[in-house]
Amino acid sequence: MGCAPSIHVSHSGVIYCRDSEESNSPHQTTTISQGTTTLHGLFVKTDAADSIPSVLAYQSRQPPPSAGPRRKERRESGGASARSRTPHCCSVEAETQTSSSSAKASSTEVQVGPMRLTQYPIQVLLVFAKEDSQSNGFWWACDRAGYRCHVAWTPESALECFLEKHQEIIVIDHRNSKYFDAEDICRSIRATEPSEHTVILAVVPRISADQEETSVLPLLDAGFDRQFMENSSVTACYNELVQIEHGEVRSQFKLRACNAVFTALDHCQEAVEITSEDHVIQYVNPAFERMMGYCKGELIGKELTELPKSDKNSADLLDNINTFIKKGKEWQGVYYARRKSGDSIQQHVKITPVVGQGGQIRHFVSLKRLHCTNENNKQLYKSHREDKYTGDNSQSESSSYKCKNRRKDSVDVKSITSQSSDAPSLQTRRYSSMARIHSMTIEAPITKVINIINAAQENSPITVAEALDRVLEILRTTELYSPQLGTKDEDPHTSDLVGGLMNDGLRRLSGNEYVFSKNMNLSHTHLPVPNTINDVPPCIAQLLDNEESWDFNIFELEAVTNKRPLVYLGLKVFARFGVSEFLNCSEATLRAWLQVIEANYHSSNSYHNSTHAADVLHATAFFLGKERVKGSLDHLDEVAALIAATIHDVDHPGRTNSFLCNAGSELAVLYNDTAVLESHHTALAFQLTTKDSKYNIFKNIDRNRYRTLRQAIIDMVLATEMTKHFEHVNKFVNSINKPMASEETSPHSEGSNSECTANIKNFPDNQTLIKRMMIKCADVANPCRPLELCIEWAGRISEEYFAQTDEEKRQGLPVVMPVFDRNTCSIPKSQISFIDYFITDMFDAWDAFAHLPVLMQHLANNYKHWKTLDDLKCKSLRLPSENNN
Repeated sequence: MGCAPSIHVSHSGVIYCRDSEESNSPHQTTTISQGTTTLHGLFVKTDAADSIPSVLAYQSRQPPPSAGPRRKERRESGGASARSRTPHCCSVEAETQTSSSSAKASSTEVQVGPMRLTQYPIQVLLVFAKEDSQSNGFWWACDRAGYRCHVAWTPESALECFLEKHQEIIVIDHRNSKYFDAEDICRSIRATEPSEHTVILAVVPRISADQEETSVLPLLDAGFDRQFMENSSVTACYNELVQIEHGEVRSQFKLRACNAVFTALDHCQEAVEITSEDHVIQYVNPAFERMMGYCKGELIGKELTELPKSDKNSADLLDNINTFIKKGKEWQGVYYARRKSGDSIQQHVKITPVVGQGGQIRHFVSLKRLHCTNENNKQLYKSHREDKYTGDNSQSESSSYKCKNRRKDSVDVKSITSQSSDAPSLQTRRYSSMARIHSMTIEAPITKVINIINAAQENSPITVAEALDRVLEILRTTELYSPQLGTKDEDPHTSDLVGGLMNDGLRRLSGNEYVFSKNMNLSHTHLPVPNTINDVPPCIAQLLDNEESWDFNIFELEAVTNKRPLVYLGLKVFARFGVSEFLNCSEATLRAWLQVIEANYHSSNSYHNSTHAADVLHATAFFLGKERVKGSLDHLDEVAALIAATIHDVDHPGRTNSFLCNAGSELAVLYNDTAVLESHHTALAFQLTTKDSKYNIFKNIDRNRYRTLRQAIIDMVLATEMTKHFEHVNKFVNSINKPMASEETSPHSEGSNSECTANIKNFPDNQTLIKRMMIKCADVANPCRPLELCIEWAGRISEEYFAQTDEEKRQGLPVVMPVFDRNTCSIPKSQISFIDYFITDMFDAWDAFAHLPVLMQHLANNYKHWKTLDDLKCKSLRLPSENNN
C-alpha cells in the first residue's frame, strides 16, 4: 500500500496510513509515531508504547471554533478509553506540543530593575475528574497561548505530576465533589515546597441570576488564589490564563529571581546590611557577620539602637547621617562600629535609601568595608584577606615543619593556625586562629571543634598534644555515638541482640524475597465500636478509669475489647488531651481514624500489634502528664506525640529491618535499606489518614500548622529506629541533663524547677530531643512495667524473634539473631542484655529529667527477677515456684 502524507496511529498503537485524497481538512494530523496516540496535540501512552520508540514528528490541528465534531472526536479518542489504557494509574498526563504554538511557546525576557531575566514557556496543570467542555476549553486556551499543558484525572496523579513538573498555574475542577475533593487536592499541593510560587485556580459552578454569590474565603483558606466561574468558552479561558500569567505568575517569577541576588550578596566580600525605614535590621550577609562577630540570629529583627555603639564617633554624626538619608540622599563616610567582642573598628560606610511601597523610603542598604588605619583593623583585615585568598589546602612550610614532630600525622586536618603562620608572634597567631574560628559561620560544628583542638595543640606540652591527636582520630570517625561491641565470645546474647536491632541489614542474598500482606479488615471482632466516648461498654469503661496509672494493665483491656484496645484507649486519652479541639475535627472523625489505624496493625503478630501501640500510647500519655515534660512542650507537641505513638508501628510485619533488607523486600528496596519500617509506618499512616475525609483528622487545620505537626510526628516515629539509639540518648544527656544539672547546682540558682523548664523551652532543638526521648522510652518501656506485665511482654517479643529465626532458616537467609533459637534461647539472659545495653542508661537520663521513681523501682525489681532466673539456669519466664502456682 502506498503511504500518503497522512500517517495515523490506531487506538491499539498500530501505525496506519491514509491517502491524502481522503483527508477532509488541510490541517489533517501528520504523525510518525509508534506506541502513542496523537489527539489534537494530546499524546496518550498506549499499551504498545513500552517496546516502541516515542514520537518522531507531528503536526497539530488548530483548535475548533466551537464544541463541535472535533471535540467530540477528542472525547471519543482520548477520554475514558485512553485513561483506561494508562498502565500505572487512573490518569492521563498530556502535554501540548503543537507546531502552531511553537512560536508563542518560545522564551520571553522580563525586566526586574536592572536585571534582565529569561522566562520560559508557562506550564499549566489541569485537574479534572473527567473530560468535558470546560476541560477542553482550558486545553485549547493553553494551546492558543503557547503554554505547556498537562492533564491529570486523579488527585494522586495530580500531585505526582506537579512534583515532577512544578507547573506555574494549576486549574482544579471545583464544580462537583462527587469525583474528588478539590480543596483536599489544593491542600495537598500547597503542603509541598514548590507550590509557594504556583497560582491555583478553582473552577466553580455558574450561579443563576437569583442566587447570591458565595464568599471566596473558603477557597482562599484551602490554598486557592483565584476562582473562575464555569465558562467553556476558549476565549474566556484564554483571557483568564493570560491575566494570571501577566499578573501573579510574572510577579512570582520575579520573586524567585531574588534568590540569585541574595546568593550574590552571600558571596560578596563587602559587608551588607539592610534595614527598614525604622532602622530594624532585616538582612545581613556572611561578610557582615564575620566583620562584626555576630551571627544572623542575633541581629535580624533588632533595631540598630539596641546594638552597642562606639564612643569614638562624634556626638552629632548619627544625627547628621539620619538627616541625610531620610531625605532620600546617599551618605558615604567613615564610621566607628563596635564588634560583639567590644573592639571598635573603623569602617568606610555607604548608606543608600531605597524607595518602596507608596513611593516612600522603605529600606536602607548599607555597604561597609574596613578602613585600615588602626591596629585592630589591620588584624581583622588580615583575617579577612586570609579568608578570601587562602585556600583550605594551603599550609605554610614553616608551620608544617614546626608541628611535624609534635603533632605526628594530625597535619592532614586543616589547621586554621597554620594559615596565619606568617604572623610575627604566637599571640598574633592565636588571635588570628580564633578570629577565623569565629568567622566561619557556615562550618559544621564538628569542624569547629577540630579547629579549636588544632589551635590548642600549638602551645601544649608534648603529652597533651599527643592525647589531642588521639582525640582527633576519634572525631574523624562517623559513628560518634554508637558504642563498640566486644567480640561474640564475650557476650553472644548482647552481640546478637544489639547487632540485630541496630543494623539495617547484612549483605542481601539473591532470589529471596519477603512479602507480607496488610491487614485491612475493619471488622475483625464482634465488639461494637462506641458512637461516642460516653457510649463505651461498662466493662471497658471501668478498666479505663485507671488508665492514668503507670500500673494500668493493657492486657486486660486487650482481652475485654477482643484485641481492639487502641480505639478505646485512644478515645479516652485523646479526649483528656483535647486532641479533637486542637485539630478542629469531630469525635466521629477521630473515632473512624483510630479504627482505620488499628485495622492496619497485624493481630497475628505476637508483639508488634495494636496492643503494643496502645501500650506505647499509654506510656506517652503518662509521660506527658509529668510536670517538667508538660512544661517543656506546647499543645502541638503533645498532639504530635500522641499521634506518633498511635501510628508508630502501623502495618508492622513482625520482622526486623535487618530481615527485610536481607530478604530484598519491596519496602527495603523502596526505602534504600534505611529506616525501612519506620519510614513505612509514617508514610502509610499519612496515606490512610488523607485518603478519605471521613477519617482525615487533619482536614480542618491550616497548612502551616499541618506541616509543623506532620514534621514533628515523622521525626518522633523515625526516632524509634534503633540504629541511632545512642545518638539520641547522648544528645539528650549533653543538651538537657547536663545543662539542667549545672543550672540546678549553680550557687546563683535558686533551684526553681519552673525556671529550668523555661530555659529548656527556649530552645526548639531541646523540645525535639525531649519528644524523641519520650517516644523512645515509651516504645521500650516493658522492662519498667510491673513484673507480671514485663514477663508477658518478654514472652511476646521472644516469640516474634523465634518466628523470624525460623523463617530465616527456612528461606536460607542470614540469621540476624542466632541466640533467638526457640530450642536453645535463654529468655532471661536476653532480657538482661537488653536492659544492660539499651534500657538502664536511657531511663536513668529520662528519670533525671521527668522524675519517674515508680518506673525505676519496677526496673530494679524486674532486673533482679531476670538475674535470679539466669543464675538458676532457667530458660522459662517464671521461677519454678511461680509456675507451680
